[in-house]
Amino acid sequence: MYLELRGIRKTFDASVALEDIDLSVGEHEFVCLLGPSGCGKTTLLRIVAGLLPFDSGAITLGGRDLSGLPARKRGFGIVFQSYSLFPNMTVAENVGYGLRIRGEPRDRIAARVDELLTLIKLPDYAARYPHQLSGGQQQRVALARALAVDPALILLDEPLSALDARVRTDMRAEIHEVQRRLKIPTIMVTHDQEEALTLADKIVCMNDGRIEQVGSPSDLYLRPRTRFVANFVGLSNLLPTDWVRDAMPQLLATRPDGASERYEACLRPENLRIAADAHGPGRVQDMTFMGNLTRLRVAWLGRELVVEQHGAAGLSRGAAVRLDMEPGHCAWVAV
Repeated sequence: MYLELRGIRKTFDASVALEDIDLSVGEHEFVCLLGPSGCGKTTLLRIVAGLLPFDSGAITLGGRDLSGLPARKRGFGIVFQSYSLFPNMTVAENVGYGLRIRGEPRDRIAARVDELLTLIKLPDYAARYPHQLSGGQQQRVALARALAVDPALILLDEPLSALDARVRTDMRAEIHEVQRRLKIPTIMVTHDQEEALTLADKIVCMNDGRIEQVGSPSDLYLRPRTRFVANFVGLSNLLPTDWVRDAMPQLLATRPDGASERYEACLRPENLRIAADAHGPGRVQDMTFMGNLTRLRVAWLGRELVVEQHGAAGLSRGAAVRLDMEPGHCAWVAV
């Protein structure tokens, strides 16, 4: 692996911020650190960047120990949530700043700036100042500035959180395109599950200073290993074994061999099939139209299940229904 973290521990006074963090990042990989506020993801990013010391463990890049290397000598590109553009510099001057500090020739700087402004689709904005740009445009410039120095690694600290929903979606696609084209290993911090699922090759789901699960987006969504991951990465219905035995016994065949009662079934709302049935054991408690789908809450055998489907013909609040699910869509999580 390109970047290796082993046994990273970090405390602030008596509080443990990170505990026993092991992580590998491949040479062209896009990794998302995903988790709620306070889980340690930004602390971990800042440690990788060299902006924070850590108590114990090791960080290597291509086999080279980074533990004592200051941030300025690591050769990483960093994009913060606040963009941090220099207000008194033009777009071109902002993008070329790192190269100028390195003492690169003017023609080399100009060529690199032109190349990057074309890459981020702002070729005609070189002479503008940050206050003349939209939030999305400022974020593109911040990304171009980070890329200008040919970084060994790109670090993104919630770069899209200050943007509105439409711009955020557009910027997500552009970041994905740029990273795939340049093949620079990238670590991005986010609390947005959709962002992580759509951008990452690998998601690192964190909680309370620890890594809960590492895997591809499909691994974490379809095969969560813990209750936290099942609940944080998308919506889920978590149901105890005894309930499953009564309501959906066909799902028991998918339970891990030798699993104890300390496992719960994880049923994703879109995988549940619902149909009106006058003699069905379920009752529709609520229906919410969400544009491309309808979300239903169904009371069944003392539990309330969330179901999502495209359209809801023949269903209404109070309707009797039956639910079903293919066993292969059921995941089991430890509790």
